[in-house]
Amino acid sequence: MRVSIVIPAFNEEKLLPATLAAVNQARAAFTAYAWDSEVVVCDNNSSDRTAEIARSAGARVVFEPVNQIARARNSGAAAATGDWLIFVDADSQPNRELFADVLETVRAGQHLAGGSTLRLTDAPWWAQPFLHGWTAVSRWCHWAAGSFIFVNAEAFCTVGGFNQALYASEEIDLSQRLNQLARNRGLRPMLILRRHPLLTSGRKAHLYTPWEHLRFMVKAALTLGRSLSQRDACPIWYDGRR
Repeated sequence: MRVSIVIPAFNEEKLLPATLAAVNQARAAFTAYAWDSEVVVCDNNSSDRTAEIARSAGARVVFEPVNQIARARNSGAAAATGDWLIFVDADSQPNRELFADVLETVRAGQHLAGGSTLRLTDAPWWAQPFLHGWTAVSRWCHWAAGSFIFVNAEAFCTVGGFNQALYASEEIDLSQRLNQLARNRGLRPMLILRRHPLLTSGRKAHLYTPWEHLRFMVKAALTLGRSLSQRDACPIWYDGRR
């Protein structure tokens, strides 16, 4: 069995080193079972040392010129050679125990995909209610957070990967299509792992006010999701703040 860890990265020279170090340590969970693994970083048209840092850490680097999260993840997946894909954001740090939980899920053979609950680093107090709300919705609806998704590579290709018409919430769209595929095949919906939450950066809670986050969500709701197809309507991901 081969696992590909795919990391989309746009101007991530500050946080990518810690992510790659954590990923390389966590990969020991796979070697314990003689599973092979690789790390693929998609440089999403960065203007900093993102690609150089990734190569120096032993990752294979591919380039995606269009700055969009869905495209970056799809480009990384296209270059991957694994039977299973694990998408990890460049500001997140999975540990060996989380990868071991993924391995156990894969070996059980009841799921095509899954995700993880999250733990934020250095986040202001108001970010916690947002996180708790997302956790409840994620587990109830079987939707994976974009910062950590594991998926069977064949199933990912079958549903067409991430929707490149979307500039945000592409992970929810993918989760819904994978859940439907699982039902069609008599399997269980996405499993949201919770024993070992993914450690992920709380920087967006510092860079953007709670009102900016709320305004984005309200606009998405009022437009029935149509605003998610507009880059300018998703500034939290695309206005370049780091």
